[in-house]
Amino acid sequence: MSEGTNAASGSWRPSANPWLIAVTVTLAAFMEILDGTIINVALPHISGALGSSYDDATWALTSYLVANGIVLTISAWFGKVLGRKRYFMICIAMFTVCSFMCGLSTSLPMLIVFRLMQGFFGGGLQPNQQSIILDTFPPDKRGAAFGLTAIATIVGPIMGPLLGGYLVDNFSWRWIFYVNVPFGILTMIGVALLVEDPPWERPARQPVDVIGIALISLGLGGLEIMCDRGEDEDWFGSSFVTAMAVCGVAGTIGAVVWLRRARHPLVNLDIFKDRNFAAGTFLMGMMGAVLYASAVIVPQFAQQVLGYTATLSGLLLAPGGTVVILMIPVIGRMMGVVQVRAIIATGFLVMGASMFASARLTPDIDFSHLVLFRIFQTASLGFLFVPISTAAYSTLPRELNADGSAIFSMARNYVGSLSISLATATVIQAQQRQQAYLVDRMSPYRPEYQHYLAVAKQAALDAGMSPANASQYAPYRLYRTFMSQVSLLAYNEVFMMIGLLAFSVVPLCFFLSPDRKRRSAAPASIH
Repeated sequence: MSEGTNAASGSWRPSANPWLIAVTVTLAAFMEILDGTIINVALPHISGALGSSYDDATWALTSYLVANGIVLTISAWFGKVLGRKRYFMICIAMFTVCSFMCGLSTSLPMLIVFRLMQGFFGGGLQPNQQSIILDTFPPDKRGAAFGLTAIATIVGPIMGPLLGGYLVDNFSWRWIFYVNVPFGILTMIGVALLVEDPPWERPARQPVDVIGIALISLGLGGLEIMCDRGEDEDWFGSSFVTAMAVCGVAGTIGAVVWLRRARHPLVNLDIFKDRNFAAGTFLMGMMGAVLYASAVIVPQFAQQVLGYTATLSGLLLAPGGTVVILMIPVIGRMMGVVQVRAIIATGFLVMGASMFASARLTPDIDFSHLVLFRIFQTASLGFLFVPISTAAYSTLPRELNADGSAIFSMARNYVGSLSISLATATVIQAQQRQQAYLVDRMSPYRPEYQHYLAVAKQAALDAGMSPANASQYAPYRLYRTFMSQVSLLAYNEVFMMIGLLAFSVVPLCFFLSPDRKRRSAAPASIH
């Protein structure tokens, strides 16, 4: 690149209003983030409508997550080959088309194929959105722009079960896919009119790193399938899960070795030489793990244990999302006077404390207390997303923004998707462990056992049951109470585990550099 071109690149600014660009590209990312969790509450309805088992229906989620995780990593390469704007528009258009086709699906295999394609094209949306924002805003304005991204990233997984529950309960499971169509069309028009590629993001000839693509696909795909299907297939007691684990580990290690040695690597791993980016990527992955896991197990507990509808369980999450939106400007101002790494450490401390507080579920817990628990959990995210994003990119060279955005987004989404599978599996394992523990204390010879049956039988008699029916009802009631206690103990145990994970991350926050220069510039980022 000549000196004149370098000068032009250094002074380049988009011709459209930066905030209009940010809102437009963030809408595309929000649409894709929403689709990662919106299907969770609809799986029972999908399995029933398409004549399949619930276990088979979960492949509609697994296929999406596998394709999404792979493309998140290699999206930077596609952007270099096709041009970032062109690739972004292709992803939006095809994501919208695939969403529509998912809604039209008449069989489970058809749905899985289009969900796979939806995940493939959706994987390019978040990295490109973040890369566009990085180039659209100067460093001192990125904090506010990342605040907008935070709203989409944090609120998306929260809104997914809520919107999905409402659509399923009041319309049809097909509408969880149809709802993307109008937003996809609007976003396509907005990107076409507003977004432009900077000089350093023009299309360029790039050799196809076939080995890199194969190894990344093998590694990320294998690990995702292992985590997602492990519990259903008895983990390493299954040859299929074991094969996926071997492929995942071998592919991941092979990909790292290859990308370090290849002349034209698919992803430039030099980004990890930047201390702030490396630490920030790890911290974002941990935040994604807690965000996605808690966004799944809270409504899961409400539906499976308390008997809430899909809509009501989704409503549990909504107030927490509102709190995060209100906190983001406050945290932006704090970044001007407090070290960013201290804010991030505070966020993980609050997160850990909130999970420990949530590990106090009782059989008679009401809706308002569950909402308060969730608000406390979600509030911690306000301390994390914008500060981590700002710190991660603060010292990364501009020419590595595209590779950085791909890996940064992958860390959050891929680790988050793994955490969904692992959290669900951990709940099941904890239930089995608690059940085995309590069964030993359920002997008919224990006086407490006989007392409970007597009380339950008398309650049935008082309600007008015949003695024969009351005798049958008492053991049934005991069993229901027993299973409820098992589930409560299991969910409390999982919340404690997530809390311990959050606390363990706190010391690692201080691997980020203090960067006082960035602190002095932070106030400008909130105007």
